[in-house]
Amino acid sequence: MILGAGSLGTALGNILAGNEDMKVILLTIEPEVADSINDQHINRKYFPGIRLNKNLKATLGEYVIRDADIVFLAIPSVAVVDYVLRNRQYLNPSTILVNLAKGFGNHNQVIAEHLMEELPNRVCSMKGPAFARDMIGGSPTGFTLATDDTELWSIFGEMCSGTSICLDYTHDVRGVEILSILKNIYAIILGIVDAHYNSANLRFLLLTRAFNEMRQVLLFFGGEQETLFRFCGYGDFSLTALNDLSRNRTLGLLIGKGFFTEDISSKVVLEGRLAVNIFYEKLMHEGAGEDKFPLMTQLYRVLNGNYPVQEMLRSLLSKELSDSSPQY
Repeated sequence: MILGAGSLGTALGNILAGNEDMKVILLTIEPEVADSINDQHINRKYFPGIRLNKNLKATLGEYVIRDADIVFLAIPSVAVVDYVLRNRQYLNPSTILVNLAKGFGNHNQVIAEHLMEELPNRVCSMKGPAFARDMIGGSPTGFTLATDDTELWSIFGEMCSGTSICLDYTHDVRGVEILSILKNIYAIILGIVDAHYNSANLRFLLLTRAFNEMRQVLLFFGGEQETLFRFCGYGDFSLTALNDLSRNRTLGLLIGKGFFTEDISSKVVLEGRLAVNIFYEKLMHEGAGEDKFPLMTQLYRVLNGNYPVQEMLRSLLSKELSDSSPQY
């Protein structure tokens, strides 16, 4: 079962529904979406021009959670924990929960760890460079499956066998969750720079420095360095930072071009913008100086004051900043 019939939930569900031995149901709160999927095999709201697998079904009733062996969580990150805990009476303790959402949950905790604390269920994290538009078209797509239970690796591997989904695996649940948030922050920075400079050399200079700073933040919060080289790390970061379909890169382009105003920012919820404040404040609270994480510090100043973008760019391009990366 997939909680959420948006673009990602529909794309993943459509892929898995290709296995006729698997019953795949999308749980949605949108009646028009459920009707179009069940009656016309089309998600008219999210993929109006795509014919879906006839085996893919949708429902509005939470009761379907009772019979689910696996529940994929494909709703906005800020809603995941509240929704699951509010409907925990439907959850069988043997049901496997898989977090697809990329962002912080309640109390600025990573979602998978919060669910592990609250529920007896096995909880996984599954993240990667996955644009739903490409997935629905059958493009091969990589995900990292993170779980402490290695028995689940073979279960998910078999489930995805013969589909367009490619998996790699890790025990590092925290690292996968953290990287799925961090990549949005550094994608904003790449967008800001690209809005001002059409330079391949500069783009990849900043990309390298951003990837290194991601490594430092990951290690600071207890993630494993090896996780950076899974689909959830380098792959997802590169997709988000360099592709104009990325919402957070687009946010960076808007900021860099001077179109980002308080009116826009109050209406658009973007994971990266929210995450900057959370990570920065956590780092400062833990005693990390601003000089240890200069890229995030510069972006925090732009998003939370009258710090000019031009000043940020001068700082990002300075020789002193490029030589200041600490080692852990």
